[in-house]
Amino acid sequence: MNELDAAGIAEPALRAAYTECRRINAHHGRTFFLATRLLPARARPAAHALYGFARMADELVDNPEPGTDPAVALDKVAGLVDEVYDGGVPADPVLAALADTVRRYDIRRDLVDAFLHSMRMDLTVAEYATYADLGEYIYGSACVIGLQMLPVFGTVVPREEASPSAAALGEAFQLTNFLRDVGEDLDRGRLYLPTEELAAFGVDRAVLLDARRNDRPDPRVRAALAVAVSRTRAVYRRAEAGIPLLRPESRPCVRTAITLYEGILDEIEAMDYAVLNRRAVVGNGRRIAVALPALARRALTPRSARPR
Repeated sequence: MNELDAAGIAEPALRAAYTECRRINAHHGRTFFLATRLLPARARPAAHALYGFARMADELVDNPEPGTDPAVALDKVAGLVDEVYDGGVPADPVLAALADTVRRYDIRRDLVDAFLHSMRMDLTVAEYATYADLGEYIYGSACVIGLQMLPVFGTVVPREEASPSAAALGEAFQLTNFLRDVGEDLDRGRLYLPTEELAAFGVDRAVLLDARRNDRPDPRVRAALAVAVSRTRAVYRRAEAGIPLLRPESRPCVRTAITLYEGILDEIEAMDYAVLNRRAVVGNGRRIAVALPALARRALTPRSARPR
């Protein structure tokens, strides 16, 4: 069954809005998009909408249109979020899909506001001294995404019991992004690896920039990144502990997303932590090998036997 039909989305403009979010997810969020294929069809449009909104705001900051002020653009988005929570339907398709998802799943306003707050932090904060300092940014940029998705996944326990693991899921993905994208973030003037943690290994921004500029391995950088990878794996274990708390039909999606995204850490280790000039990616072969069995099981499950 078509995802939109399964979700009961019939109005043409709203169907078009969700279709645009699905396109954004498929184009930019390859791993997340693949994992969402394991969700029940009725839940997928909401996942696309939440991803589409996060991606839209992130692009305003990281890749602004020439001549535009990212701060002004974010203020405009915040105004549209006001409209969403006042019961309106913005003309922008991503915001229109978000508005529908917010109402269907009762997505808390504070989670959306926290996300926009972290996007604004990227305009003024270039680095963080400790992981504790980084916590505010990670909560808004990542933990809230897991918390927004939690009503879509559904739980078999009171939602607050599953919330810590859902937040850890977003945190693990974000920490993985920091490790994968160190070089690109430096080019934007940002450093998300805490400076005091790096300093313990004799690494600072200048050392990282020199290693990137000259494409030269540095054992100090390698040692610092190895510790960061180990820390990130521990966060994945916290996220993984929450899978049994989700509705059974959502568990394969989250389990697959964790396996694939943690696979980026495997690739970083396989590259001997040479991430400053190379991008660690999980190859299509491994992606298919991880996701295909679960996709096949879903396809072979009689529709009448699937949870509703």
